[in-house]
Amino acid sequence: MNRAQKKREAGFGNHLGAILYLVFIFLLNFTARVVIAPLMPVIEENLGLSHSQAGSLFLLVTAGYVLAVTGSGLVSSRLNHRRTIFVSALAVGLALLFISLVQGLWGIRAGLLGLGMAAGLYLPSGIAVLTSLVSSSHWGKAMAVHELAPNLSFVLAPLLAEAFLPFMSWRGVLAFFGFLSLILGLVFARFGRGGKFKGESPNPKAYKAVLDNPSFWIMVALFGAGITCSLGIYSMLPLYLTAERGFDRGLANTLVGLSRLSGVVTTFLAGWATDRIGPQRTLAFVVLMSGLLTVLLAVLPGRWIVLAVFLQPMMAVCFFPAGFAALSRIGRPEVTSIAVSVIVPLGFLLGGGAAPILIGLMGDAGSFTLGIGMVGILVFAGSFLARHLRFSVDTRS
Repeated sequence: MNRAQKKREAGFGNHLGAILYLVFIFLLNFTARVVIAPLMPVIEENLGLSHSQAGSLFLLVTAGYVLAVTGSGLVSSRLNHRRTIFVSALAVGLALLFISLVQGLWGIRAGLLGLGMAAGLYLPSGIAVLTSLVSSSHWGKAMAVHELAPNLSFVLAPLLAEAFLPFMSWRGVLAFFGFLSLILGLVFARFGRGGKFKGESPNPKAYKAVLDNPSFWIMVALFGAGITCSLGIYSMLPLYLTAERGFDRGLANTLVGLSRLSGVVTTFLAGWATDRIGPQRTLAFVVLMSGLLTVLLAVLPGRWIVLAVFLQPMMAVCFFPAGFAALSRIGRPEVTSIAVSVIVPLGFLLGGGAAPILIGLMGDAGSFTLGIGMVGILVFAGSFLARHLRFSVDTRS
């Protein structure tokens, strides 16, 4: 057993510090993107946008994210994973500062595309570093800890937006997060650890191994479902609550933020379940229940919707520990970063791009409710794909 293998086989707690550092980087990376959602009612009014135009802004962030994640191997194969994470943090900060300064709508659109591209560089390198630190028997727990970042982002983004908006414009809020990302990137360059190995350069043979595996395409659909129920719904929920359900903007953002607190706990339960009963069974249950609870967001009457606002994210966030653990098992360990760079972007296009636009179009037609109900039914139907997943043997466990 070589030195790297011995480190992976060491206790999970021995690597917790390095994992938490990645969590902190991922936290700001994710918050930079999702803070657009609680700001959207103000942005929509300030720029005179329709609901579908507002939804299209999320598509631009997602499109940039997809492009960067897909091509991230070109960067990490030359810089290594640690430097790629550093570049991502700096680029996120610069993109946010650009959006906060530019005035025209097309400039804002270009900035959002750039923001998505900057943020997208992180995930394949982050997952590659994470899975290199611990053995596969601890991947469920490691992914659960890593998923603290988006869960905390979902909580912090609307609460911080509401805290800052009385004192600054939406542009000022974005500039604040931009400066934070620049500082974090510089600190990481000095004190960051891990990831001093290069990613696998994209090549036709590596991509063919991904594209020829039916389980990879099942994972695309499942990631699309999981991202729809988390990021897709989250992106449009403040608009839905204010425009169609009659909630005050401050109350809507507060409810959306507080509802994500439960995800901090349920994510760990999902990580435990993934290690105990396996990612396949966990995925099937989580996606099925997420679809049902998303439908409840559409059908519960009056103030009963508050119940669905709190229940739906409790289940939706459970997807990712099981999803990434499954993704890391369906191909050779050497192509994990390429699998991430193929599956996650396509999942984001479906869940983070197409779903918000569909909901926004239904909102312009007079029924956010119909749009949310439709995506909930599609997610529910997708849960039955999980039983067809096939995993390869992991030689590092």
